[in-house]
Amino acid sequence: MSIRLESDGGVGIITIDRPEKLNALTLSMYDELGAAFAEVRDDPGIGVAVLTGAGDRAFCVGADLGESIPALTAERFDISEWDAAHQKHSTLEKPVIAAINGLCLGGGFEIMLSTDIRLAATEAQFALPETGVGVVPAGGTLVRLIRQIPYAFAMDLMLRGTRIDAETALRYGLVNRVLPGADLMNEAIGLAEELLQRSGTAIATVKRAVRALADLPEDEAFRQEAALGQQAFASDDAREGLDAFATRRPPSFPSRTAMRVGSPS
Repeated sequence: MSIRLESDGGVGIITIDRPEKLNALTLSMYDELGAAFAEVRDDPGIGVAVLTGAGDRAFCVGADLGESIPALTAERFDISEWDAAHQKHSTLEKPVIAAINGLCLGGGFEIMLSTDIRLAATEAQFALPETGVGVVPAGGTLVRLIRQIPYAFAMDLMLRGTRIDAETALRYGLVNRVLPGADLMNEAIGLAEELLQRSGTAIATVKRAVRALADLPEDEAFRQEAALGQQAFASDDAREGLDAFATRRPPSFPSRTAMRVGSPS
């Protein structure tokens, strides 16, 4: 398999593993990536995922030009078959951290947009070249990009296919941090371990709310926010967290029990 999922201590590491082809995605790899996200969602022993590419040349350069793109343009299948890999309609309520270790182009850029927190190596480069070959970035980008960064930056990237470096991506708001490539995975795993110290229930509620509330009218969004907030306040995690705060001790959240008792795989 060219998509690997390994877990240790509550952190699941998903690796796009085709470095000789700059981690370009074949049709089967799209299926495997969607399955990996589903496994993270369903495994109680995984609380956070880190997504990266094998090698140091590329995170992912998108769909394979020799297989996936010809199949799509010949209408042998619908692009919606890639929804799981692009985390469209996702029910994954655990954080996904992208560790971007090189070229992040086309579909790789689109997959990055589906993640929650993004770290980029200094040498990383980003682009959406689709309009140059007569297609569009329809793996979530047409919806997500304009909601994640300012309009002018988003339109420049989508219309002109402008390639930008990591520092520009940071300035645009596409990534959270830029750091030396040698430090990338250690930082990503450290960030994942930090998130594991927080309430899994609260984190899941945040992700659920962000998806559900973004496009609602304000009054309805506030109503649903209150309902989600009340569920979190009434949770076992909240009771433990507030007691730990009052007694000045580290919390031991019930939502993290499976990770404490589980064994690495």
